[in-house]
Amino acid sequence: MSAEHDTGTGTAAADAADTSGWYADQTFWDDFHPHIFSAERAAEAARIVEQSPLFRFPSGARVLDLCCGPGLFTVPLARAGHAVTGVDLSAPLLGRARARCQDAGVKARFVEADMLRFAEPEAFDAIVNMFTSFGYLDRHEDNVQVLRNAHTSLAPGGTLLVDVVGKEILARLDERVSCSEQDGKLLFQRDTVLDDWSRLRSDWYSVDGSHAARGSMTLHLYGATDLRAMLAAAGFTDVRFHGDYAGGPYDHRAERLIAVATKGVDVRGH
Repeated sequence: MSAEHDTGTGTAAADAADTSGWYADQTFWDDFHPHIFSAERAAEAARIVEQSPLFRFPSGARVLDLCCGPGLFTVPLARAGHAVTGVDLSAPLLGRARARCQDAGVKARFVEADMLRFAEPEAFDAIVNMFTSFGYLDRHEDNVQVLRNAHTSLAPGGTLLVDVVGKEILARLDERVSCSEQDGKLLFQRDTVLDDWSRLRSDWYSVDGSHAARGSMTLHLYGATDLRAMLAAAGFTDVRFHGDYAGGPYDHRAERLIAVATKGVDVRGH
């Protein structure tokens, strides 16, 4: 079965997208695609959807995969029986996501849109934003607006799940330069903390035979206290944090910072 494609719905048509950030440079995603979206990462996403208690959404839930990229989470969510919408700013990555869905024999709807502007009022029962796809926008307030959009897009009682590397975790790690290999391609990564631990610049260097590529990404660093305040500003009242995909506590052993926020149900008049 082929995936369905929607090039602009709700409040976020592609022609309204913000194309000023590093994340809008398709060259970055092309050069580093083998590292960011490897087969191992896809398998990890499938395991998370299948095994994580944080992904126990109601049967047939309407799920938004926000910043879906090439569909690493879209496919297993659709395979689990959910009605999935994938949103991303990159048309080529959405093309890969559609092909991945087709190969897997599942359906999903895709929207080419900027997360700063995308909102479909009460259209989803759950929203997931995975593998540190949050904090990209230069202005802190714009990142809060992304959470406001998610609140708008959730039906009452719906769940938002945001998965990032927390500031506390990064501060615990000593390694600032790393090297990895994927299918014969070498990746060197150097991280630099900026602005009193409020931002991170990550410089990437990929070497594939005689071809070398360089890219840089800058994102906001958020801790649990920061995210709690941002989610409250966005309208969420029920927020909890976990340190791994198994639902463990966010403590000194945490591997990830995973915020799970629920949109309240309006009981006025009852």
